[in-house]
Amino acid sequence: MSTRIAERFAACAAQNRPAFVTFIMAGDPDLATSQKILEALPQAGSDIIELGMPFSDPMADGVAVQLAGQRALASGQTLLATLAMVEDFRRKDETTPIVLMGYYNPIYIFGVEKFLAVAKASGVDGLIIVDLPPEEDEELCLPAMRAGLNFVRLATPTTDDKRLPAVLANTSGFVYYVTMTGITGAAIKSRAAVGDAVKRIKAHTDLPVAVGFGIKTPEDARTLGRDADGVVVGSVLVDAIGKSLVDGKATDHTVEAARTLVAALAEGVRMARG
Repeated sequence: MSTRIAERFAACAAQNRPAFVTFIMAGDPDLATSQKILEALPQAGSDIIELGMPFSDPMADGVAVQLAGQRALASGQTLLATLAMVEDFRRKDETTPIVLMGYYNPIYIFGVEKFLAVAKASGVDGLIIVDLPPEEDEELCLPAMRAGLNFVRLATPTTDDKRLPAVLANTSGFVYYVTMTGITGAAIKSRAAVGDAVKRIKAHTDLPVAVGFGIKTPEDARTLGRDADGVVVGSVLVDAIGKSLVDGKATDHTVEAARTLVAALAEGVRMARG
């Protein structure tokens, strides 16, 4: 199945560089500002966008992403509004892949069939649902694939060779390798170990492998991008958005803060194999 995600990874590989994947929380700090940030990301150098679906109990998220989710929920963000953001984005950008990332509860409440239909119609390309293991593929993964959406799975340092085939079985789009055990935003202990893990996963799949969690600087992006097919940046970007706010509200510098950081990180990614 040819998808925007597959096409973008192939285009980046043809340029001999990893794809740069950026994460923001939908509706943070408010819907209008979040839409502007979303639309600015490709211009700043983002190849693929992960758009967070805010949820009240985000067990895998560090403080920065949790706070972003809280700000979004406080501003009135809903799952339907998040899907509308993608629809609005698609009116201006038909090529940049968008992957919705979050937890199953909001989708379950929304209704799986309805969610998949609206997501596909809105221009969503894939899903990352962090609390649905392979044993629950009938819940969302397989219906999503039938609807034409990629279902991206997470692999971690604790995903051994016995577990890896189950993780990869119905994965599509790319594999997201989490660089550490724990939550988003922590520090990476061994960059060499990350590279070894990527090589191990790639021995089991033809899918691109992107690495995320703990990538904070252009140097991090450059180093980890040597072995990976993609580099994912989230917490540091969400934190930059948070620090640009005054009393939790957007300022004239909020969109530019995101754009400037993404541009710097994108340069690091592009130097990964230079």
